[in-house]
Amino acid sequence: MTESIYHIPVMLAQCTEGLSIDPNGIYVDVTFGGGGHSREILKHLDKGHLYAFDQDVDAEANIPSSDNFTFIAANFRDLKKYLRLHGVKKVDGVLADLGISSHQIDEPSRGFSTRFSGSLDMRMNQSAEVSAKEVLNTYDEGQLHKILGMYGEVKNAKTLAQAIVSERNSQPFETTEGFTSFLKKYAPRGKDFKYYAQVFQALRIEVNDEMGALEEMLLDAVEVLKPDGRLVVMSYHSLEDRLVKNLMIKGRFQGEVEKDFYGNLIRPLEPISRGAVVADAEEIASNPRARSAKLRIAKKTEV
Repeated sequence: MTESIYHIPVMLAQCTEGLSIDPNGIYVDVTFGGGGHSREILKHLDKGHLYAFDQDVDAEANIPSSDNFTFIAANFRDLKKYLRLHGVKKVDGVLADLGISSHQIDEPSRGFSTRFSGSLDMRMNQSAEVSAKEVLNTYDEGQLHKILGMYGEVKNAKTLAQAIVSERNSQPFETTEGFTSFLKKYAPRGKDFKYYAQVFQALRIEVNDEMGALEEMLLDAVEVLKPDGRLVVMSYHSLEDRLVKNLMIKGRFQGEVEKDFYGNLIRPLEPISRGAVVADAEEIASNPRARSAKLRIAKKTEV
């Protein structure tokens, strides 16, 4: 399985430059996927080492052969724990390319895409217990309303939640094709596919506890970074980007930034990039997934 088929890495050069790689440093790619970013990092290492995380068993087909590389088959929310199991306490840089890989989207059996008919799965870790099917067929109306509104920003979330509960009583949801057919009557006219994408995003985030895992990973990353170590994070929707932005700018996910007695900001990270870095028109034309990508870069402060 080649990386180009599995997944085309977004803003490859910008991510690598953002890490400011020391050839003898220790780095972590918490979202290995097709391995594109990892292979680029490895090109810049001499005596350094790269640790890569991925909970999707399919990603293991892309592991490069290198003495400078260690693959960790785990969720990135356990970043600190697994690094310590490998004898690593501090690192020079952490890279995260969030969201879903092209391979996962294009594999019908995974149930991530509205373009194919497949089981309502959406688990990034295939051994996880809860799939999208369980969410749709067992969550109560209030839970469905919450995740559709919060994670999918679906405007008629309450109406849709009620309809899902009513429909499943007579016909449980089983396939992506059946579910999108059901959704069609609730989608705004002319915006069917955007609506489907919002609903699927909400289900995927819930199934994989993506926001909870992201918070845990970011806090772990701050802790394991050496002073001046780099945190490079690429996100694809506003919920992810807001968490990353707040942590880098304010030092916390919510609330206002703290200041010391002298008015200096108290935060563990200092942004390197002014605002989010976005892909140029040429990359977007060749890789449409880059259109929604926002890249943020920060370094660990001495505090």
